[in-house]
Amino acid sequence: MDRKKNDKGPGAAFRTGVIAIAFLAMGFQTALFLHKAAAVKIEVMKDRPDTVYIIESRPSVPGSGAPAGKADVRTVRKNYGSRSSTATNIRSEYAPRTCESFPFNPNTISTEDLQRLGFSEKQAQAIDNYRKKGGHFSRKEDFARSYVVADSVYKRLEPYIDIPKIDLNKADSAAFETLPGIGPFYAAKIVEYRDKLGGSYSYPEQLMDLYRFDREKFDKVSDLVTVTGAKPYRLWTLPEDSLAMHPYIRKYAAHGIVLYRNNHSPSQWTVKGLEEAGVLRSEDAGKLGKCVIATP
Repeated sequence: MDRKKNDKGPGAAFRTGVIAIAFLAMGFQTALFLHKAAAVKIEVMKDRPDTVYIIESRPSVPGSGAPAGKADVRTVRKNYGSRSSTATNIRSEYAPRTCESFPFNPNTISTEDLQRLGFSEKQAQAIDNYRKKGGHFSRKEDFARSYVVADSVYKRLEPYIDIPKIDLNKADSAAFETLPGIGPFYAAKIVEYRDKLGGSYSYPEQLMDLYRFDREKFDKVSDLVTVTGAKPYRLWTLPEDSLAMHPYIRKYAAHGIVLYRNNHSPSQWTVKGLEEAGVLRSEDAGKLGKCVIATP
């Protein structure tokens, strides 16, 4: 009898252990389920009241400019007519962020539109912070070098980047300062020289008339500037003192131009005629000849 009792002891203990392990496993699974439920977003579709969509999005890689990563979407059918509910379908699919492509100027585009282009909120804010600190994108390549613009994103957006050229006749000194190699000194000189030319530039190369503004400096900005709406210079009607202010004429030539006008018919009023008469030096006549001159 004692022997039989001893044989039953270990068996009972084993069964108890198995039951305990089963309860532990069930508890672990329950804890995992509760944790998962707390980490997901549950959306009930109004047009499908018997369906619950459980969506868990994986974040995009910071700084990549890429859309959001893969999302797990689980569809669970709910039977509201009874106390029970059964899962009828579980699936996974991509839920990328919608990206648009449209013409934009990276110097003026809003953060909202940057996000429409596919940038995250933080990436759009980083670009805006760069601009607020004085940063400027002079060329498309400058935008490509931004650390938040991935190569793949730039390749998609490059055809849509539109950075207007700076008009030498319309821009102010602040706009000129955004040009590479042009600081406050040259920016002010560009505006000042425009006034001396009669209120407008006739061609971009006139920038090289500025002190120490050589070909090398001009080549750095030549593709970034333009000239439109040049005002015709009133060479044949301005008084002597006004003519003397022009950098290609100055005081001596201004007096000669007045004498030339008084002693020649309007049909002879040409820059070439002034050069041949010795009123203008060849170098000055060449520069003035490329300017927009009002007809007599």
